[in-house]
Amino acid sequence: MLWKTAIRHLSGKGKSAKLQVFIFHRVLPETDELMAGEPSIKEFDWMVRFIADAYTVLTFGDAVSRLQSGTLPPGCACITFDDGYQNNATLAAPTLKKYGVPGTFFIATAYLDRQRMWNDKVIEAVRQMPDGEFDRTPYGLAPCQLGSGVTRAECISQLLDALKYLPHGQRSELSQSLTNAAGIGESYDTMMTPIEVRTLRNSGMEIGAHTHTHPILSGLPDNVAEAELARSKDELEAILGEPITSFAYPNGNTSRDLSLQHVAMAKKLGFRAAATTDWGIATMHTDPFLIPRFTPWDRTPRRFALRCALAMGKPFKLTNDATA
Repeated sequence: MLWKTAIRHLSGKGKSAKLQVFIFHRVLPETDELMAGEPSIKEFDWMVRFIADAYTVLTFGDAVSRLQSGTLPPGCACITFDDGYQNNATLAAPTLKKYGVPGTFFIATAYLDRQRMWNDKVIEAVRQMPDGEFDRTPYGLAPCQLGSGVTRAECISQLLDALKYLPHGQRSELSQSLTNAAGIGESYDTMMTPIEVRTLRNSGMEIGAHTHTHPILSGLPDNVAEAELARSKDELEAILGEPITSFAYPNGNTSRDLSLQHVAMAKKLGFRAAATTDWGIATMHTDPFLIPRFTPWDRTPRRFALRCALAMGKPFKLTNDATA
């Protein structure tokens, strides 16, 4: 396979090896214009088929450990998922098994048992609102007209940006007010159950922590931030009966969302590796608690493959530009 040869040549081996870590959140039953960045199961299937053919796929914890020891095989990658969506268990995991590769699932424990995260409340509220003017002044935005799916997608993006960096309590209150205004009930089916987390682990997948309530750590007092890391770790260890050693920072942009204090917390609590959302490729010299991740969102297999190969030829950070 041409792509496999190219990627393995560019990735190096031993102490010069590079690690590509793919990041996903949801995998959807079909394309959703309000979640344009999330792959459908059809798209995810060909992505995983390509990754399985072109790379040696390891769990995140195993790959980072081998990267640091200089024993990573050439052309190595990880497939990771953030948050703990139920479709990770029902759609993503069966696809990984279909192609014989493992995945790593970072779980925000407060939302287990079919809860809904604040951002999903925003998306579903705007989806259900009637056409016409939507007064967004309570959320710090100008009113907008809801009508076409594109308009709703733009409205959602703006709301998410407006609420993302608010204090956790205020963000939760405002997102809940949106669901109330849209008349959405409390019957949720968005996130996994503890049983589904346990089933994933028993099938050979890795489970990692992602804090308890998914706050942006830089906006919290240090003691509260550390408690968020500790609680997610403790709750997952209680579910699985084994140590949790991998972690992913919520939101995860090192320029704004976390600091070296949070890296120190992860080390103190016994994690061995942690993932950011900075775009890039990791090497032996990358801090194991600041591992970048990268997923091309090109919608054709050829362009997806080309960007993966180009990524292996570049050091560290890449641009997130699907038109490049």
